[in-house]
Amino acid sequence: MQKTPLVTVIMPVRNESAYIARSLQAVLSQDYPAERMEIIVADGMSTDSTPAVVESFIEHHNNVKLIGNPGLIAPTGMNLAIENAKGEVIVRVDGHCEIAPDYVRRCVEHLQGGKVDGVGGPLETVGETFCARAIALAMSAPFGVGGSAFRTMRNTTMLTDTVAFPAYTASVIHRAGPYDEELVRNQDDEYNYRLRKLGARILLAADIHCRYYSRGSIRSLWRQYFQYGYWKVRVMQKHPLQMKLRQFVPALFVFVLIALLLASVGFRAGRWSFLLAAGTYLIASLLATLATARRAASPKLLLLLPPAFWVMHFSYGLGFIFGLLRFWNRWHEEQPALSRTGITVQKETGA
Repeated sequence: MQKTPLVTVIMPVRNESAYIARSLQAVLSQDYPAERMEIIVADGMSTDSTPAVVESFIEHHNNVKLIGNPGLIAPTGMNLAIENAKGEVIVRVDGHCEIAPDYVRRCVEHLQGGKVDGVGGPLETVGETFCARAIALAMSAPFGVGGSAFRTMRNTTMLTDTVAFPAYTASVIHRAGPYDEELVRNQDDEYNYRLRKLGARILLAADIHCRYYSRGSIRSLWRQYFQYGYWKVRVMQKHPLQMKLRQFVPALFVFVLIALLLASVGFRAGRWSFLLAAGTYLIASLLATLATARRAASPKLLLLLPPAFWVMHFSYGLGFIFGLLRFWNRWHEEQPALSRTGITVQKETGA
């Protein structure tokens, strides 16, 4: 009979006062033995009541620990927490999500099977306001996020390239080294690629469930996806072979639209080409809206779904283009061998 491994749940958070209580409570409500689980909340110097909420939990749960994260972002918080972690299994949980009561147990069961080194489940993306519910639909639709398996698949267990809120064996984490502390976004993509280069296997398991709360406004969605596109450029520069065709499509489409719009100023052909490209995309987004209609709780949500698609695609594409301009001279930088945690990074030696 296999022993019950010690699990460290790491929660990198910043200004999550609206969600941290339910997210942390979901972790504390696991059916995994509480004495075999420690929870480290790495707070990125929150300016709201997040630390106070966490402190209120610490008063009643001696397995919860709060540490400061002066780096503010998720990868610095993860590295600091890993440095303090005692667990044989490391589970990342963000402050914007709620994991199912059996999340930790099922992750451990998959990892104990010995066939995979990391595991996570599909996301159930939800919204609490009318706008957020439309955004959640867009973030769960293939037209919105392309082939992102953990966002669009529900009943399939498969090896994959990346998962959200993963569990890893501590041994594979120490082989891979620290999270890249440059990456404000996309750090999970970069990290899972590095793991897979070492031969690690990442599993998307249909029996692992998590609920993620989407952004509540079009403005915040724009900022989120702009950052995804912007920082994806740095991931591409560090690991060109991890890129998928779908990740270039939004930037290429935005670039073509801008070029055709400029060409339309003095050329009739440019004007018609712009209208054809824009019209084709508009029709595609409307067809995708109709395909998503059966999942909409209210027909009114469909009114906001096309704008949500547009914002996700255009902001990601523009972010990618801005990233190319911002980081144009950083294609051949030597990557540092150490992070602030002192964990050695495995240098890449080829494809």
